[in-house]
Amino acid sequence: MNQLKYIVFCLLLLLACSSTDEKKYIPQNPNQGTIPVVETMLKKSFLALGDSYTIGQSVPEKERWSVLLNDLLASKYQITPHDIIAQTGWTTQELMQGISSRNLSQQYDMVSLLIGVNNQYRGQSLEKYRTEFRELLSISTKFAKNDAQKVMVLSIPDWGVSLAGRNNDRAKISREIDAFNEVAQQECKKVGIAFIDITSISRQNTDDSMFASDGLHFSGKMHQRWAMKVQSTAETILKISN
Repeated sequence: MNQLKYIVFCLLLLLACSSTDEKKYIPQNPNQGTIPVVETMLKKSFLALGDSYTIGQSVPEKERWSVLLNDLLASKYQITPHDIIAQTGWTTQELMQGISSRNLSQQYDMVSLLIGVNNQYRGQSLEKYRTEFRELLSISTKFAKNDAQKVMVLSIPDWGVSLAGRNNDRAKISREIDAFNEVAQQECKKVGIAFIDITSISRQNTDDSMFASDGLHFSGKMHQRWAMKVQSTAETILKISN
């Protein structure tokens, strides 16, 4: 009889191990059966706010820096949903209007903000930028479960190094970009939001492959470098998310 019970137990154990269920089982002693262990990817949500550099003007969707960032994080996190509110040509004011028109009620584990190049391009004042950027930081924090530690700001890339920008006063463009970035960094510091410098990356290794087909925006190759720069900050943010 004892031998029969042992055979039955072995058959049941064999069936459990060969099951097509995605659950993994750890064998215990014969009197306790088995305990299911489910391995799941941590699901996180991400909202990216900005302009052409966020939407990835003139590059395939899969080559946007925010999408590439998700790929870099894929071994630890499943980013769902990954929402983007961005449009080529938007200033800070237009981004605020774009956000308002979406009527989003979702809360996110991570929010990024990259905005200001069109304020500079249109010759808008630093004072106007500061006021509107400060409001965008507040909006971003609200989307990030009212936690400033879950928000990150990317600095404005320098379009003056682009193929199209080379026909302009590159030194002047760079000075103005630096001034706008200084305002953004100051405002981030006041509220404890991470500020990530990708401007210096945009100024490095600027061969033709770093630019999109329009000659003005950056290519997926440059977006990849931005994503790699952002990765460590993103991982820190997602670790504290709940």
